[in-house]
Amino acid sequence: MPYRSMMGTSGKSEEIIILSDDEDDKDTSCLIVEVEAVKKTDCALLVSSQDEDLVVTFARRADVLPHARYDCPIHPFTPADSETSAPVADNQLICDQCFCYICDKLASSCGVWCHSGTCHCNSHNKSDFWTSIRNSSLLGELQRFNFTLSEVDCHLRNADAMLQTFRRELSALFSSITLNQPLLPDYSMNQQDLGSRYGPVFEWVTLFLNKADKQNSRAATIMHLGAAEELMRHFQVLGFMGSSSTDTTSETIIMLLHRVISSVQRHMVMADITPLFMHKLQVFYQSRICFPAETSALKNSLCVRSWEDVLLVSVLKGQNVSGVRKDKGKKDVLIETISVVLLRTELLQRQCRYREVCRYLRVVLTDNPKL
Repeated sequence: MPYRSMMGTSGKSEEIIILSDDEDDKDTSCLIVEVEAVKKTDCALLVSSQDEDLVVTFARRADVLPHARYDCPIHPFTPADSETSAPVADNQLICDQCFCYICDKLASSCGVWCHSGTCHCNSHNKSDFWTSIRNSSLLGELQRFNFTLSEVDCHLRNADAMLQTFRRELSALFSSITLNQPLLPDYSMNQQDLGSRYGPVFEWVTLFLNKADKQNSRAATIMHLGAAEELMRHFQVLGFMGSSSTDTTSETIIMLLHRVISSVQRHMVMADITPLFMHKLQVFYQSRICFPAETSALKNSLCVRSWEDVLLVSVLKGQNVSGVRKDKGKKDVLIETISVVLLRTELLQRQCRYREVCRYLRVVLTDNPKL
């Protein structure tokens, strides 16, 4: 559509002449349009077009989601590092969605929210003091293993609950047996009487270990080691271990300890347990369980190499044919107990890794070379 513009001599007025080339438009072949009218129309259309891009039809306040007290959008929080005597500022104020950082439940149901000496209302995640209390509260008995909250799943929580019940009932059982009895064992009693007195203890521990065997690998190891720690602690206090007059009772205790060791070793080798988790089990076993003199050799029973161990991997892959490795001047030799050797060969054969079985058996040293 061709057009031409015309301006007056004064320059103050401007008009556009539009010549239509539409053959059907016979009546309006020439149309004169004021420029100002065109501009006003364009502006009006632009404004109308922009207004239609966003239309607010309804508005309301956003819902407040569950949150820790220190993140409350309604009541301001004043952080304090380790204040437990009284609430700081207005930290005791809560909304319906405030959670207790320590208890991990609604603040309204926290029994010590603003009690002097605890004051969970002052807790927050930027304080090592409060974080430690939270871990102790949520981890329970699992804190003995130095676990973090990220390592704990539903299976471990269930194992923790069962272990806590076991500890309470075992303590009650020992208390009922030793009630009105001297603290140290009565060495004048014959073995039959002594065994019958503590028979319920061994039965209860055996029943608990049977329950542990039905759990998954990580939970089972926790339950076995926790039971061993509690059993050994009680008998260590009573002075049974190392006494010649209580040989039968000591043998029963050691037999249960061997069962724990055998079960944990199997899970370490046969199950999918991470090296970090395995390391924490080993530290717990060596530092928390009381070993009498006659069982000191058992203290290293859980020093099992993970399948990711550098020396073990190099031997299995045929990269090391001697079983000896030097690391920063230290000599590392592939030595494992015969029980671990048997477990490894069992798993490797089950996986049809026969070449690796041969490489492993050629170089591994053990406490029973004949077998």
